[in-house]
Amino acid sequence: MDDGLLQEADETARLMGLSRSRLFALAVGDFLQRQRQEQMLLRLNEVYANGMEPAEKRLLKRAKAKVGRTVKEGW
Repeated sequence: MDDGLLQEADETARLMGLSRSRLFALAVGDFLQRQRQEQMLLRLNEVYANGMEPAEKRLLKRAKAKVGRTVKEGW
């Protein structure tokens, strides 16, 4: 790992009152959650790619917006 990144992680962990390993665990957990959400969105897109009822289109649009906001706000 890059020394500068490691130093920044150490400083951030110290400011947050966390150990470095806890900071890394939180970061990895957040990253994995975003990956799961992105995979879910890809699967939804595949399922609904062949056409939908109007009610399904509205629901999918809202779901995409929510997942998109969650992914952007996660980091």
